[in-house]
Amino acid sequence: MVTQPQYVKLAQTLPPKLLRFFARYPPPVISHSTLLPNSSGHPSTTPALNISSSGPNASHEESASNSAPAASESPNPFQCQKHPITGNRHDPVYSLRRQADLVKMARANGLEELLPFTVKGTEERIRKREELGLRVKGTGVGQKVKGKEWERTMKGRLDQRKKAMLEMPQLIQSWKQRGHGRGWKKYPK
Repeated sequence: MVTQPQYVKLAQTLPPKLLRFFARYPPPVISHSTLLPNSSGHPSTTPALNISSSGPNASHEESASNSAPAASESPNPFQCQKHPITGNRHDPVYSLRRQADLVKMARANGLEELLPFTVKGTEERIRKREELGLRVKGTGVGQKVKGKEWERTMKGRLDQRKKAMLEMPQLIQSWKQRGHGRGWKKYPK
């Protein structure tokens, strides 16, 4: 288990953006450890997290009666949230660009698994790449790229050229036999 001085030492090496994110949205591992009951086990003596109920996803009844971990009370800041009363969807706290920046910083510091789920995460990107492939027309199994007309007809022209080159010795021989063009009917078109 990581002790308190080790957390401080780790926090000093993190970039400020990542540090602010983890301060605002602590990972479930850390937030569960802050909510562990004391030796008496009485729920009233457990330390409470400072969560404001002014957000659209927190209701007054839940925050007063429920002492569940922070993972269930604080919504994912990377996903849109549905307002419980109006049903309107609110945009994520972090835009896709900022999510990508946070994921890159967390990956560089080895903390990506502590971030909440995001479509910019490495696992999600790998899963999508496997599911959808490259999505370039003609790169799939049994697909062909349309190409320009000269590209599409090149194979036939090369076959004709190869056949003509193989028949060239007989053609030269018949040319010489007939008298250098007299009575020649095989002129190219």
